[in-house]
Amino acid sequence: MPATIKDIMQTSEKTQMDRTLSKEVILKVNNLEIFYGEKRAVNGISLDINKNAVTALIGPSGCGKSTFLRSINRMNDLIPGARAEGQILYEDVDILSKDINVVALRKEIGMVFQKPNPFPKSIYNNITHALKFDGTTKKNVLDDIVEESLTKAALWDEVKDRLGKSALSLSGGQQQRLCIARAIAMKPTVMLLDEPSSALDPISNAKIEELIMDLKNDYSIIIVTHNMQQASRISDKTAFFLNGDLVEFDVTDKIFTNPSVKKTEEYISGRFG
Repeated sequence: MPATIKDIMQTSEKTQMDRTLSKEVILKVNNLEIFYGEKRAVNGISLDINKNAVTALIGPSGCGKSTFLRSINRMNDLIPGARAEGQILYEDVDILSKDINVVALRKEIGMVFQKPNPFPKSIYNNITHALKFDGTTKKNVLDDIVEESLTKAALWDEVKDRLGKSALSLSGGQQQRLCIARAIAMKPTVMLLDEPSSALDPISNAKIEELIMDLKNDYSIIIVTHNMQQASRISDKTAFFLNGDLVEFDVTDKIFTNPSVKKTEEYISGRFG
């Protein structure tokens, strides 16, 4: 079963809060600062992430965008010395709280990484591995979830006759769509994509972009990308990061045609980065 917000909070009384967020906002970030030891990598960022939209994070390497992305499902917890201050509110619950059940949180907020990382298992078992670990064992239920997830990831028609084959036999683009299907199988509400097509050929990249556009009907998507054309094509809003700062955050069309900040215009036009 998918996690609920009460599952995410280990202390149930913490969920008794006033519902203050707009129904159009799924994540509200307030004055977020992220540190690696004494080094501050993200500097007091505040922004709202809309439901059923694609939000692109752009900026040069080392600007803090991937660090910010990983904070949203607490992946930075795995890095020694990393810590976060401020708030990230998900359905009004601060997911940076020590009371958060991180395992449940990562079911709600799934992540797909830059390099495809399928398990060395069959295509079928890649989808069902976490489900079985989570207690879903009925074969007919697993079969339905496998088909649904692969269909949503635009992969079902390509692999339905070889589900028992190794996932490692798939092409790079197919492997990445399998990783997206694996995340979908856990029934998340938010999907974090960290440069999901940067290692792929142009045809596979186009399929991933088309997939992202379709998925936003069911999920709220945040994507880190170095590809300006990709950000302009697929995102509804774009955040420009530089040296750990959020320089500008606005509707994508405005960011790319009439940015408010000179540094944004300089980066978009290729003058640095």
